[in-house]
Amino acid sequence: MAALLTIKEAAHFATEYTKRNVTTSNISYLINYGRINKVGDNGTSLIDQEELTKYYGSFLGQREAQWKGQLGADLNWALSFDTLKEAETTKHVHRLHPYKGKFIPQLVEYFLDSHTDEFKQQVCFKRGDIVLDPFCGSGTTLIQANELGLHAVGIDISAFNTLISNVKIQQVDLPELYSALKNITSALRSYVQDAKHLAFEARLSTELSSYNNRFFPSPEFKIRARKKEINEFEYAAYHEKETQLFFHRLVSEFDIKVTQNGGARFLEKWYLQPVRDEIDFVFAMIEKIPDSNLKKIVTLILSRTIRSCRATTHADLATLLEPVTTTYYCAKHGKICKPLFSILSWWERYSHDTIKRFAEFDKLRTGTHQICVHGNSAKIDIWQALAKENRNFYELAKEQKIRGIFSSPPYVGLIDYHEQHAYAYDLFGFARKDDEEIGPLSKKQSKAAQQDYANGISLVLNNARQFLANDYDVFLVANDKYGLYPQIAENAGMQIVNQHK
Repeated sequence: MAALLTIKEAAHFATEYTKRNVTTSNISYLINYGRINKVGDNGTSLIDQEELTKYYGSFLGQREAQWKGQLGADLNWALSFDTLKEAETTKHVHRLHPYKGKFIPQLVEYFLDSHTDEFKQQVCFKRGDIVLDPFCGSGTTLIQANELGLHAVGIDISAFNTLISNVKIQQVDLPELYSALKNITSALRSYVQDAKHLAFEARLSTELSSYNNRFFPSPEFKIRARKKEINEFEYAAYHEKETQLFFHRLVSEFDIKVTQNGGARFLEKWYLQPVRDEIDFVFAMIEKIPDSNLKKIVTLILSRTIRSCRATTHADLATLLEPVTTTYYCAKHGKICKPLFSILSWWERYSHDTIKRFAEFDKLRTGTHQICVHGNSAKIDIWQALAKENRNFYELAKEQKIRGIFSSPPYVGLIDYHEQHAYAYDLFGFARKDDEEIGPLSKKQSKAAQQDYANGISLVLNNARQFLANDYDVFLVANDKYGLYPQIAENAGMQIVNQHK
C-alpha cells in the first residue's frame, strides 16, 4: 500500500529527496495547480509518496545532464545556483523593485569574494578594492560589493535604473521612512474610504469567487484541462462572456467610471480611472516630502506599486499585450480574474516589505562607498562624475584606481531597458535616452544589430580602461550565441583568458 503523507510530511520528504529546501507552500502549490493529486476529502490533504517521488524524480538532475551534454563536461553547474529558492536569489534590497534582465546576487558574490575552487582558481578582488559595473541596471553588483567590503561604481544610461540602484544602496533612517509611509497610507485610506469603486470591487470579488468555485474548481479544473478532458479555451470563452454580463451590471449599479478618456500616454492607456486617481493622489503627497533621499525611496515604492496595478492580465504583466478593462479568463490561475481598481493593498504590502528589506540589509552593510552615476558608459568621465557626486569616493578612486569590472551587458535584441519602466518615466518625468541603449529589442537581432552591439560594448570597455588599475580583470556575464565577444575583446585591447560556463 502506498504511503500517504500530510503536506508537512511531504515537504520534509521532498527536502530530503531533492537535497534542497521544499516548503509546505511549495507542496500546496503543486496541489492547487494540479501537478500532483491530493487524497482524501475530509479536510486533510494527503499526498501519495510514490507520486511525489515521480514528480521530483522526473526532472531531478536532468537539467545538469542536459546542459553538460550541450556545453561540455567542464560546465560549472554550481553557477546555475539550481538549489537556491527565489527568496534567496531576491534577498533583502535586491527585490525592492522588479527588473528584467538582472543576474542573481550569488553569481556576483562567487566572482568577487575571496574563495577558490576547481573552476575559480584565483582571487581577483579583495576587501577595499573598487569594482566597476558600466551596465549597472538595478544595482546587484553594488549591493554585493557592499556586503563583501568592496567599493563599487555603477553607470547606467537609464535615469530610472540609476534611481533604483542608488535607493537600494543608500543609508535609510527607518523610523523616518516608517513615519512618512504611515502618513501617506493613512491619507490614502481616508481618500478611498467611501469610494464607490472599492464597494464595487468587493462585490465583484465575492461574485467571482462564487462563480469560480462553481465552474473553475481548483485544482480539479486545471487537472481536467491538462488531461484535455475539457476544451479549456472554448469553455473559458463562454464563461468569460457570462461573467462580463454581471460585471457590466455592477458597473451600472455602482455608477463608476472604469476607463479613462483615452490618450497616448502610458498612464492614460494602462490604468483604470479609479487606479489613476489614487496614483495621482499618492504622487502629490510624495512631491511634498522635503528630504530628497526619503522622497526617492517612497517614489520607488510607488513605482513598484503601480507596476503591479496596470490594467493587464496576470499572464501578461511582463509583455503588456492589450489593456484589460473587464473580467477575463486567466490562463495562469485557471479561473476568471479581474483587473485592479485600487492601489491601496499593493501600496501597503510594498511599504511594509521595503522597510523589512532595508532592515535586513542594514545588518550586512559595510562602511564602503557605492554609487550609480547616470550617463553613457561609452564616454563618461568617471572621475568627474564621482567628484560631483561623492568627493571622498572620488579621492579614494583617483588614488588607487578601479581594480576591475563585473557586469552583465545587455544581450542582443532582447530588452528595451527604458520601455520596461515606461510607467515610471511617464509619471515621474524622467528624460529618456532610448537611442543610446546598446542592443535594444527595437533593433532586433540582425547582422547589422549584432555589429552595432559589438561596437557599443567595445566603446564602453575602451572608455573604462583609462580608469582601471594596471593589473585589471574584467568579468562579463554574457550569452554570446553570436560569437561577438572575441571581436569585442580585440577591439577593446583585451584578451579572453577564461570562460566560466
